[in-house]
Amino acid sequence: MRIGLLTEGGYPYVSGEAGLWCDRLVRGLEQHEFDVYALSRGERQEAEGWVPLPPQVSRVRTASPWDAVDDGVAHGRRARRRFAESYGELAAALCATAPRDPSGFSEEASAVEADRFASALYGLAELARDEGGLPGALRSETAVRALERACRAPGAHRSAHEARVPDLLAVAARLERALRPLSLDWYEDDGLGAVDLCHAASGGAAALVGLLARHFCDVPLLVTEYGVRLRTHYLTEPDSTPAIRSLLAAFHGRLAAETYRRAAVITPGNAHARRWQERCGADRAKLRTVHPGMDPAPFAETGEAPECADPHTLVWTGRVEPAKDLVSLLHAFAEIRKEVPGARLRIAGGPSGPEGAAYLAHCKGLAAQLFPDEADGPHAVGRNPVSFEETGGPGLPSRADVYASGALVVLSSVIEGFPAGLVEAMFSGRATVSTDVGAVVEAIGGTGLVVPPRNPRALAEACVALLRDPERRARLGAAARARALELFTVEQNVAAFHGIYLEILSRTPVRRVVLDGTGEPLPFAVPAEAHVPGRWADPATRVVARGGPRWATDAPVRATTPVTATEAAR
Repeated sequence: MRIGLLTEGGYPYVSGEAGLWCDRLVRGLEQHEFDVYALSRGERQEAEGWVPLPPQVSRVRTASPWDAVDDGVAHGRRARRRFAESYGELAAALCATAPRDPSGFSEEASAVEADRFASALYGLAELARDEGGLPGALRSETAVRALERACRAPGAHRSAHEARVPDLLAVAARLERALRPLSLDWYEDDGLGAVDLCHAASGGAAALVGLLARHFCDVPLLVTEYGVRLRTHYLTEPDSTPAIRSLLAAFHGRLAAETYRRAAVITPGNAHARRWQERCGADRAKLRTVHPGMDPAPFAETGEAPECADPHTLVWTGRVEPAKDLVSLLHAFAEIRKEVPGARLRIAGGPSGPEGAAYLAHCKGLAAQLFPDEADGPHAVGRNPVSFEETGGPGLPSRADVYASGALVVLSSVIEGFPAGLVEAMFSGRATVSTDVGAVVEAIGGTGLVVPPRNPRALAEACVALLRDPERRARLGAAARARALELFTVEQNVAAFHGIYLEILSRTPVRRVVLDGTGEPLPFAVPAEAHVPGRWADPATRVVARGGPRWATDAPVRATTPVTATEAAR
């Protein structure tokens, strides 16, 4: 089958988020054909280039939603009226009383507002397709005035009523950027209309592209979220005014609800993401939890030789940022040193942005204060029991070396999605002590100790218990490795998505029917059998439409040229 893979700031860019997962998925499903539709994060990401693409990627189309490009189309009176009506309805849906406010709408009224938002969204998309000129209209005074009328209208929630002119301008600018995918030329018969299935690798803008492909071309949509985009929005808007936060949260919430409502299947990466999706209105019948797949090969040697680890060394690895709560870890280690004087802590990871750099400097200062350099004698050079290192240096050339250097891996986060670092530690056969956040418990099961976040004493007690009991550490490490190999490998991830693709297509009405030489229909535009050596179909094909759109009869669908067993063996 032909898959339209939709990404935002990810694959195929070198620095893309979730790029490794997408690359493994595409390479693992070599029997399918992939068209990649990618939205970039910025000019820098585009300049860094793409990762090498496998042959099953037949097409890549990119767009730059960070770059405001006006198509130069000026709307006439009728188009201006269409825009004002659709944008006004969109703004009214955002300003309506929050659906979960006890004083707000009933369930029926919430459904009405959801339909209102969807109608406005698709109305703007149809205007962009028919007339063009949407980027300029979204930045016009008409848009700001429509937003102001919606905020001042009776029934708008309190924070919308409090919006001032700077707030309205900021919200209008953010909505213009969020709605840029509506103006793309991807939703044509020779674009997304030619794929069998759209697979959005995240929510937000990537899922919006899938919604429009479904609306214009009736292509089924699969949405995968390892980190829920709506949750990310809540965590990244702390400094905005209440009016801006409320209106943008309403937009992202409405978009998430519409995405979950229209998607054929939703695949959260863990139970934590699944709970968020259910909270945002996702139907449980559509949800299929698919854990992210990781490659255990780099950690095989470490996992098969757990006895090589230093029994007194604790390891922490990851991006250094306040959410990782290294301050609590350092205070916990101070308690650990009282019980296990020879214990050492290796912190391996670089800072995440300027905020991370400042936090790393603070943690280094705290470590120097809590643990003065120790020396074995008056003429020896002291050494701090806490070391800050980066992976790739001479001491820790790889992540496998990080886990090999210690007998116990610690996670102290207060915010966490799916803990990929813990899964790597499990592949390495290491016992773990973690805080109960995000999907930590789901990942480790019963193979590690879990303590409350921001509780240094509990963290210290759990670490001391394992440092003093090497047999228990070994049992937990072996159980962790077995669990990771069973649940979190690339193979299980690829097999799960292959089954989901087939499930969606089996329940999707046929839009384009391909007949073989005997008149029997072939199931997909590019059947999986096309990649199996041997003569399975006649090269002569013809196309018929079953009540589909007119483009279904425009051009015949070319079946794959048959391959004989003799040719395949060459």
